[in-house]
Amino acid sequence: MALAESVDRDANRALRARFDEVYGDYQRLRSGLDELQGRLAELRVTERSEDGQVTATAGARGELISVELHPSVFHDRDAKALSRKITATVHQAGAAAVAATQELVAGYLPAGSGATDFLRTGDFGSLLGRADAVLRRGE
Repeated sequence: MALAESVDRDANRALRARFDEVYGDYQRLRSGLDELQGRLAELRVTERSEDGQVTATAGARGELISVELHPSVFHDRDAKALSRKITATVHQAGAAAVAATQELVAGYLPAGSGATDFLRTGDFGSLLGRADAVLRRGE
């Protein structure tokens, strides 16, 4: 009987240690969420066209915050070229903002998590891969 009790105590200690580790990870993640929300609300990314005539600023979701035009854009009366330049600069700012958001959020997630990979790649396979692996082990 003493051997079985010893094994049970060792198993309980191991389970408790694993629980403490997982709970600690959760607490760190949870405590960082308020900070993350604040940082995301403040995130702004600004991009300029190659010639510096167009400046676009985007927020964390890639949404357009502002567009500024240098007065020199009015010297050239090619509206289509200006339109293309504005569109390209806005797209650059949006893409850069989304990338910055992904990096910021990934810093608050556990390393190696499927969610971190998903944020970087947009690949649902990485998001669901861990769950699939766990389910396969349970079969």
